[in-house]
Amino acid sequence: MYRFLATACCFALLTACASTDTHEEIAVPAVAASTPEQAPKPAPPIPERPIPADSVYPLILAEFAMRRGDYNTALDAYLEEAPTLGDVGVARHTTHLAQYMRRPEESLEAVQLWLALEPDSVEANNTAASLLAAQQQPLQALPHMAVVARSDVQANFPLLLQGFNQLPPAQQAELVAGLNTLGEEFPDDPALLMTQALIHAEFQQYPQAQAKLDKLFTVDPLQHQALLLEARVRLKQQEQDPFRHIRTVLEAHPEDSRLRLEYAKLLTSTDIVAAREQFEILSAQSPQDADLLLSLALINRENGDDLVARAYLQQMLALNARNDEAHYYLGRIAEDRSEQGEAVRHYQQIGDGRQYLAANQRLGQILIDSGQFEECRDWFASQRLRLPARSEQLYNIEADLLSSGGYLGASREVLNQGISDFPESEALLYARSMVSEQQNDLDLMERDLRTILANDPDNATALNALGYTLTNRTDRHDEALELISRALELDPEEPAILDSMGWVLFRQGRVEESLEYLMRAYAAFPDPEVAAHLGEVLWVSGDHESATRVWQGALLRDPNHPVLLSTLERLGVETHLQTLPGTEAAAEQ
Repeated sequence: MYRFLATACCFALLTACASTDTHEEIAVPAVAASTPEQAPKPAPPIPERPIPADSVYPLILAEFAMRRGDYNTALDAYLEEAPTLGDVGVARHTTHLAQYMRRPEESLEAVQLWLALEPDSVEANNTAASLLAAQQQPLQALPHMAVVARSDVQANFPLLLQGFNQLPPAQQAELVAGLNTLGEEFPDDPALLMTQALIHAEFQQYPQAQAKLDKLFTVDPLQHQALLLEARVRLKQQEQDPFRHIRTVLEAHPEDSRLRLEYAKLLTSTDIVAAREQFEILSAQSPQDADLLLSLALINRENGDDLVARAYLQQMLALNARNDEAHYYLGRIAEDRSEQGEAVRHYQQIGDGRQYLAANQRLGQILIDSGQFEECRDWFASQRLRLPARSEQLYNIEADLLSSGGYLGASREVLNQGISDFPESEALLYARSMVSEQQNDLDLMERDLRTILANDPDNATALNALGYTLTNRTDRHDEALELISRALELDPEEPAILDSMGWVLFRQGRVEESLEYLMRAYAAFPDPEVAAHLGEVLWVSGDHESATRVWQGALLRDPNHPVLLSTLERLGVETHLQTLPGTEAAAEQ
């Protein structure tokens, strides 16, 4: 095998990684081991072979690329030269580098070469199995996993179930058969038993799943994932006490915080009070664990106990841990208590992290709702200066807040500025097109949407928006149908596009066809605007009873929806619905 030398100047030769010692074994008495004449002869030097001439320069380049951190260049060179060299060390090194670079296809290419050179390597087989499983090729991964298991190394058999539900039934059956065969060879392998239990549970074969778990517990009675799976299986079977085994283990091992944490998380979906109790035990064991404090805060908030939730969040701040999340949820609690100033102060302290955009959206909404228009504008301007990388998103949030608050002119001004800074931003162009439509500037609306489509012809949202607007606001219905049809091809189950298709067909006089699309849209997304369209088509087709039922349901959900109310008024049928609760005030308006 070849081996790389430590420095580039030694690249002329590669040494073998191992050799076979052919001289006879010499037994040396311990007392005489230090005498030179009785010392074993030195092993012969490891034979060296020169690198092929055509590979020397690419490998030197790869070595220097590694040294300067240009790992992509190095990897490309190794991938090209490794097959020529046919060396295990190079193939292994190339595999490790590709994995480090998170390039799965190249990793698989390299490990396959490694396996061709060293087929019994446990590491190579384990790597190949993991890569193939991640690419949802479990049948190809299974033989490699078997090699690992036969080497007395624990194979990670559950990896083979990644994407199991997406496999064709025949491949699922073949994988199950292969696992069962290995199960006969390794009847006590805990990972294999866990995998078989997972498959039984997936097929709702709960007694068989429990049987595999029972056998697993004889091998590893504290296996966490098995305990959790058992609880889920018992939940599915609606057993009265599905968590009894976990509780028994925790009583015997109260220090097992990892199991207790998983148990607590599992309880959050079934018994929030019991979950809180487990989190409190964990927090008492680790009082400075901010993750546990946050979990306790959210559970108590879910339970309606904001006072206790605030105490946990304040404790996080005292520990100076997960401050952004603490401030965010303290802000939410303050909003719920109508303490808007306090909420703003918390939101303003959130840094550039996961909560940043949501906090700014809520902060801006508070300012708009309280009439602090200029303060809202100033805040977002200051944030764009502070965090330029967030500018595009901040423009979008500010414009949306202003538009929703009725400040269409100011919203468009913000979007104009944002598009000046980010001329190719589809999000900002789309937002301005929607504002322009509300301002009856259909020319700008269409220009912005067509700009998006010029750069992204398969943008279903833009296609639908343009098609719907042309349907609703112009007589260009044939053109609208073409746009909406293309959007529907790209996203055939999207309710908004189904609604648009039904509406354009109705505007073309194709009433029966339109009903099919509108009913599908309303079933998937019973929005008041979809209800307005479906009700109108039903009404015009003579089915007044069905139309009235659709409208009544929509009015109960949103009695002031402008499109719904304008539809009823235009058709002159609003009097049929005056008796619905909540609609009297809307009708008076």
